[in-house]
Amino acid sequence: MWRLPGCRAALRGVRTAVGRHTRAEAGTETAAGAMERAVVRCVPSEPKLSLSFALADGSHKNMQRDQSEPLGRALSRIATNALKGHAKAAAAKKSRKNRPNASGSGACAGPGPEPAAACEPVVKLYYREEAVAEDVLNVDAWQDGAVLQIGDVKYKVERNPPAFTELQLPRYIMAGFPVCPKLSLEFGDPSNSVFRWYKEAKPGAAEPEGGGPSSLSPSSPSPSWTETGVNERVYTPSNADIGLRLKLHCTPGNGQRFGPSRELESVCPVEAGPGTCTFDHRHLYTKKVTDDSLIRTVSYNLLADTYAQTEFSRSVLYPYCAPYALELDYRQNLIQKELTGYNADLICLQEVDRSVFTDSLVPALEAFGLEGVFRIKQHEGLATFYRKAKFTLLSQHDISFHEALESDPLHKELLEKLVVYPSAQERVLQRSSVLQVSVLQSTKDSSKRICVANTHLYWHPKGGYIRLIQMAVALAHIRHVSCDLYPGIPVVFCGDFNSTPSTGMYHFVVNGSIPEDHEDWASNGEEERCNMSLTHFFKLKSACGEPAYTNYVGGFHGCLDYIFIDLNALEVEQTC
Repeated sequence: MWRLPGCRAALRGVRTAVGRHTRAEAGTETAAGAMERAVVRCVPSEPKLSLSFALADGSHKNMQRDQSEPLGRALSRIATNALKGHAKAAAAKKSRKNRPNASGSGACAGPGPEPAAACEPVVKLYYREEAVAEDVLNVDAWQDGAVLQIGDVKYKVERNPPAFTELQLPRYIMAGFPVCPKLSLEFGDPSNSVFRWYKEAKPGAAEPEGGGPSSLSPSSPSPSWTETGVNERVYTPSNADIGLRLKLHCTPGNGQRFGPSRELESVCPVEAGPGTCTFDHRHLYTKKVTDDSLIRTVSYNLLADTYAQTEFSRSVLYPYCAPYALELDYRQNLIQKELTGYNADLICLQEVDRSVFTDSLVPALEAFGLEGVFRIKQHEGLATFYRKAKFTLLSQHDISFHEALESDPLHKELLEKLVVYPSAQERVLQRSSVLQVSVLQSTKDSSKRICVANTHLYWHPKGGYIRLIQMAVALAHIRHVSCDLYPGIPVVFCGDFNSTPSTGMYHFVVNGSIPEDHEDWASNGEEERCNMSLTHFFKLKSACGEPAYTNYVGGFHGCLDYIFIDLNALEVEQTC
């Protein structure tokens, strides 16, 4: 008898039901007579492991067992399940035998001898052709490559293979807009996984040779499916797909092996797109990723869903929008297409719902070579994405303005000035605005780094003095990062600053100072006036100048969003 050593592999895995699995799309065919698969998920941080396999009757078994349990108990439970499956299969066979024959005569087979009492099948676990002792703990017994035998059936044990923990298609799918599934993987990554897209065969169309997904799932009902020819994670439907549903067949992989495949169909058919969008013209200038000496940067306020669905938004800000156009599922299609079409190296986003970041932006932009970080505010937050081929994330230095102002010695002098004005101080410290600061390092030259800042300042029209103080905190913090922590690295500062070019905030940024008698210090009346002079170290410029508007809603249009660049280190090559 062979006993497994008491080592515990520090592995992570996935919980999934597994039956027969063909992997033609992964480059390997299941040979005739090959063993079934038994998938084990065993994570050191969890008390239980899961075991999934298919019995001879076709049913799937998904078991949860304590990792510290002796193997013998788990095998005994498997034997009990197998016995039940055998009895179920025998009963179904007997029922079919006693059914009226095909001629419809109604004759039935006479009563025959009762079958012998079913015996519990022999269940053993082998590793390297030796039986594993039943007192070995589950965590050590279920090793990758072991063989589970249930009666005459053998299963190859796959411990923690690549697997999808989540896989979902968007609700709205439109012609001309990229479709990227939301997915989560354990032990795998999308770049080593296999994707195959299919669409419904049009009514009356001939069945394609080779079968398509129907050959992968023989039980799938009509309609039939035909291959699109796209084997990438992202599929962009054409006008020819309008009215047809899509199907995605996925096989997770990690570069060394593949896990259980999964299939999913779109709930709704492909719809017609909205026609020409405002960003289509800009995309003409951004068809390719820039070379290594350039950095294309995008800043965008997405309008958080929590704000888009208010009555004020529907009736005052966006009364011209049809209700469906304000729905998040619909808007995400447009946002994804616009952002991916810029082929940007840096994307700074504001008003990002956490779910939008994880479920929509991360998978969509990841498929186009971008990786992102998120900073929550309250109901929404900030996101910064960077091109992985050009940058790696070296460090993050995010702050909350009011927390930094109160507790960081860096802002001691500013706080002392503000304390003199209690009403203004109270209002400033009530604001939840945050600053996201990321230091990126070049993948081509590790000596080259850049500081990327992203923020969304307080929104209220009368909050000019609050925005001035928030900007003073931001610039002091950015200086600390770009001068003290990483001396001499250039700065790109993006955001929705809620300030037009005529405001004190903009004057302060581009001129380097603001006098104590500027009118914005009394932006909310004399009671909250807080006169003070401020200066900052940087030489900054709006890379896109001062466009007529970056925000256009009912009752207001103007320039509120900027990409400020460090003129000592960067220059503008192109704007669009």
